[in-house]
Amino acid sequence: MAHRRLQKGYVHVYTGNGKGKTTAALGLALRAIGHGCRVFMLQFMKGSKEYGEVQAAEKYLPDLVIVQSGLETFVDKDNPSPEDMRLAREGLELARRVIREGNYDLVILDEINVAVDFKLIPLEDVLDLIHTKPAHVELVLTGRYAHPAIIRAADIVTEMNLIDHPYYHGVEAREGIEY
Repeated sequence: MAHRRLQKGYVHVYTGNGKGKTTAALGLALRAIGHGCRVFMLQFMKGSKEYGEVQAAEKYLPDLVIVQSGLETFVDKDNPSPEDMRLAREGLELARRVIREGNYDLVILDEINVAVDFKLIPLEDVLDLIHTKPAHVELVLTGRYAHPAIIRAADIVTEMNLIDHPYYHGVEAREGIEY
């Protein structure tokens, strides 16, 4: 299928304490790819190749590029390691370059809201990305704790609201469902 550009790209925010933010972004990516769009996803604070989306993209989806910019371990919000900080900043620079170049129709910045909340990257830099993106680029920012300024800058905001989850009943994260 021929590559096609979007005429107008919007800014989405998927936030909230419920499951499904990354999953919703990946659903949008799959839809966009089906219509000939190119998709780039940068995963902040994630560094494991065990995520199903990373494996699927490598095997089956050449128009979905996923780059991780984090460690395999969780980030300590109160005491992030220098490596966590470095990787988040490198991820932000890569996101800036990818968005500015405009070669992708859909750019997903997965967990960027958490990276801002954890102070791994400055809010102002994320707002700058939003305000300076090329007109044809659709931009998705995922993660809990979306800053009110990011929400105000977005065109589409969805909040996932947790009502119940098997985790609260002793079930660990399941391969293929939670990761």
